[in-house]
Amino acid sequence: MELYNLVSFIGIFAIAFLAWLCSSNRRVINWRVVLWGIGLQLIFAFFIFVIPIGGQVFLFINKIVVSVLDTSKAGLEFLFGRLALSPGTVNADGETSLGYFLAFQGLPTIIFFAALVGGLYYLRVLPLIIRGFSFLFTKLMRISGAEALSASSNIFVGVESALVVQPHLKDMTKSELTTILAVSMGTIASTVLAVYVTFLQGEMPTIAGHLISASVLSAPAAVALSKLIVPETETPKTLGLDVKPHYERDDNLIMAIINGAQSGLRLLGGIVTLLIAFLGILALIDLVLGWFGGYLNSLFHWSFEWSLQSILGYVFYPITLLLGVPPADALEIARVIGERTVTTEVFSYQHLAQLIKDGALIHPRSAIIASYALCGFAHIASLAIFVGGVGALAPTRLKDLSRMGFRALLAAILACLMTGAVAGLFFTQGSILLGK
Repeated sequence: MELYNLVSFIGIFAIAFLAWLCSSNRRVINWRVVLWGIGLQLIFAFFIFVIPIGGQVFLFINKIVVSVLDTSKAGLEFLFGRLALSPGTVNADGETSLGYFLAFQGLPTIIFFAALVGGLYYLRVLPLIIRGFSFLFTKLMRISGAEALSASSNIFVGVESALVVQPHLKDMTKSELTTILAVSMGTIASTVLAVYVTFLQGEMPTIAGHLISASVLSAPAAVALSKLIVPETETPKTLGLDVKPHYERDDNLIMAIINGAQSGLRLLGGIVTLLIAFLGILALIDLVLGWFGGYLNSLFHWSFEWSLQSILGYVFYPITLLLGVPPADALEIARVIGERTVTTEVFSYQHLAQLIKDGALIHPRSAIIASYALCGFAHIASLAIFVGGVGALAPTRLKDLSRMGFRALLAAILACLMTGAVAGLFFTQGSILLGK
């Protein structure tokens, strides 16, 4: 095992220890949940990155996602013409791309993927897969059936995953609610997968497979860390039970696709709104920090770069080293990870893609670890989205949800970081991780 792989291995348990330090009750922790949560991460990763058949599954999934993404561009090119062409490509009429435009090439694919997910729900494909993961989580980690079902659903969908356990929300314990929120923020939805693939596909050909595996890995990690931070002190009503997904099936496939596309449009609007608001606020904060920092620099003869990105970079720098990122790249990766907590993962993935393109990262493992560590809705904006979304389904629990929110966000952030450490553990030069 190389040195950096060993550091990543140590980092997995260092992150768990950090979660334990932040626990609301260190004496009643269910270590079976914690150990199986970490163990499932390692088992999944070993299957994907070490066992040959797992590698073939990885490549097959990557190929399927990339092919589906290519078909999604047909509608974009019809509506936006040359604006929808990826940089360096030419359409059937011989017109060349005008460059990269997030609003025309990346974000609209959310609508297509949301429609696709709606169709897969109607055809009972996704519910079957979700129940399989739910059964595994329930039996091995001994968590409640409702928690397991929500965690499994979050591997594939976003805030709407709470719908599958809606009848159980009103009776859930505070620890269960924390887990529901933590897994929601610690994973990504398949509807936004295409956006991140669009950013990184040119520099990382197998990025689609990475992101899917990252979402799978983060689910048990979020469960384990949420149970460390808010241990179960009550008895869940669905403890050890196999709970069936609750969802309203559309009348037919066409209606499922239509409703899915409309949901995607609402999601797209929310993401655009958040990007406009938070990037503007970030620029304002940097402006104020620049004024204040410039005065301090001149007063004390410092040369520090005063920006929120730089400050967060130093905050996340030690834990980035623990993920197994080489010191030469650690500060840049720490900045990208820190950005995600205050903006969104969309901006951070775009920043990561630019770092790779510019050759700012010296080691390939740095990009791999970062792509896994960023794979989640673990940021302040999503806290309001998920607390509000779940609270709308269970209004009587809104107060509890709001109280558990920041603890759940901490669990989600640490879960994403742990997933990055797991990727670092199994990274080897020339491996399938690099698409070779």
